Amino acid sequence: MNAKPDKVGLLVARRMPDAVEERARREFNAVIAEDDMDVPAVLGLCRKLGNPAVIIGKKSGFSAADIAQLPETIRIIANPTAGYDHMDVEAAHARGIIVTNAPDALTECTADFSFMLILAACRRASEYDQIMRKGWRRSFGMPDMLGKRVNGQTLGIVGMGRIGRAVARRARGFNMPILYHNRTRLPPELEDGAEYVSDLADMLPRCDILSLHLPAGGKTLMTREAFNRLPRGAVFVNAARGSLVDEDALIEALESGHLFAAGLDVYRQEPNFDLRLAKLPNVFLAPHMGSATTDARNQMGFTALDNVAAVLAGRPPLDPV
Repeated sequence: MNAKPDKVGLLVARRMPDAVEERARREFNAVIAEDDMDVPAVLGLCRKLGNPAVIIGKKSGFSAADIAQLPETIRIIANPTAGYDHMDVEAAHARGIIVTNAPDALTECTADFSFMLILAACRRASEYDQIMRKGWRRSFGMPDMLGKRVNGQTLGIVGMGRIGRAVARRARGFNMPILYHNRTRLPPELEDGAEYVSDLADMLPRCDILSLHLPAGGKTLMTREAFNRLPRGAVFVNAARGSLVDEDALIEALESGHLFAAGLDVYRQEPNFDLRLAKLPNVFLAPHMGSATTDARNQMGFTALDNVAAVLAGRPPLDPV
């Protein structure tokens, strides 16, 4: 961690792409972590540096008790992600600290990735890949190793925010009828032909494919009962939050054949995910990489820096939480 002798304006408490780090140093004389920092390290360094801004990650997510220990110099906590469930926003506001996120930066790339999970799960991508890597030498006949059609299948989306709507746009290109469940119904121009279902329990039996796109909350959304309400042979996709899913129930549904397959990018325990999932052939797995493109990650970092610049210049934040 190196900074010029003059005053540090920003602590970046997580690793960032090179372009983001270069701008942070140039504009804010930033101190940048070589590894993602934990909370005690962030608190100690903030007290030492007297910086007015900090960019955090999940490893350095602040509880109310942590925020109470931040020095008076802190004016903004910037999150370079859309989600901010790793910190206590109300406690920050109570101290007069501005909290921001990056709601638009990762939308399109995460939606691309989510649709990849849909395609990969339906078309048995993991199994086909393993066949090839083991040196495919036996031809398959017409009834062998069949996947599930995507085109024309009914897609259920839970959480019709920016990413959910972006997934729906992609699904329309596959002629998929779209159902969605949300806390509130969207205006017609945002629904764009999707059908709102106010009760999730009523929507689940109508879904050939179900995809989650909502933030983590206080309860597990996909329970054993919820999985059982999906039709036999349905496909489940989660690129939102692992805490939304009862993984024991998910594994049971996959092993029994009630679910045809699943595409997963998030897990209840990361990176120490349940290894039983890796043993199931009908699961396509990714290590929480939904936004992992150069374009998206740069924009996530730049959005955090844009918010820091606005606040330190005395202007309102661009993306307040």
